[in-house]
Amino acid sequence: MSQAEGLKELRGPSPLWSFGLLRSELLTTFRRWRTLALLGVLAAVPVLVGIAVRIETSDGSSFGGGGPGGGGGGGEGPAFIAQISNNGLFLVFTALAATLPFFLPMAIGVVAGDAIAGEASAGTLRYLLVAPAGRTRLLLTKYATVIAFCLAATLVVAVTALAVGALLFPVGDLTTISGTRITYAEGLGRALLIALVVAASLVGVAALGLFVSTLTGSGIAAMATTVGLLITVQILDQIPQLDALQPYFFSHYWLSFADLMREPVYWDDLVKNLGLQALYAAVFGSAAWARFTAKDITA
Repeated sequence: MSQAEGLKELRGPSPLWSFGLLRSELLTTFRRWRTLALLGVLAAVPVLVGIAVRIETSDGSSFGGGGPGGGGGGGEGPAFIAQISNNGLFLVFTALAATLPFFLPMAIGVVAGDAIAGEASAGTLRYLLVAPAGRTRLLLTKYATVIAFCLAATLVVAVTALAVGALLFPVGDLTTISGTRITYAEGLGRALLIALVVAASLVGVAALGLFVSTLTGSGIAAMATTVGLLITVQILDQIPQLDALQPYFFSHYWLSFADLMREPVYWDDLVKNLGLQALYAAVFGSAAWARFTAKDITA
């Protein structure tokens, strides 16, 4: 970091200027065709699942079999999908369970991996640093933008699933995977809470992708590396011989959001998941800051 950049870091821009930088980053990110394409793919998942279940159950048969607690994984997907034909709200939970293991983190990995490396490869990173932002504020702005995308991507899946579920299936009071009945309004509240938990489950991936983005000047390389790491961790999390390490993988507790559909709610794995995401965000966020503030920017 140059002496001039260090002085700008100490003085810092006004809060209004920082807000303007964040607004500019958000507009730039969400106007990109790549971002819109990723959101479109995510929105297509609940549509396809809803249509598939509708076709499968058009003759009056049930989809997937089992009751509220049926299926595999303690209601983490199969139990949800078996209930879609009874209540369209379950399409929200099913769609989130279907996209969380791969589609959502892949989209986050693409956006996070491109955050810094994409600017470097386009030759715009130096110009951003000429403005009175400072490296720390620029990095925080990039991370805040990726977090905003985490929330937006999750809500796109949830809202699309909610609309498709209401269009294709009956809605009303629903049965939790514990067998108790709750009102539709309470079910909507839990659906919103689940969407927020899923979005929070991606902050570790966002920090990892941002760190990778500071290591290279190629946006494509950063995106590919981040997505490759996601796939590798997912594979390792399924190997029984690594069960001692698996609780420390950022993806291990992702599907714990299903516990929000129990009565009473099981909080243990949910708390572990959120704590693990905070740890990953702190570790890789700090690593990204250390790398970026000491990096020689040439592009």
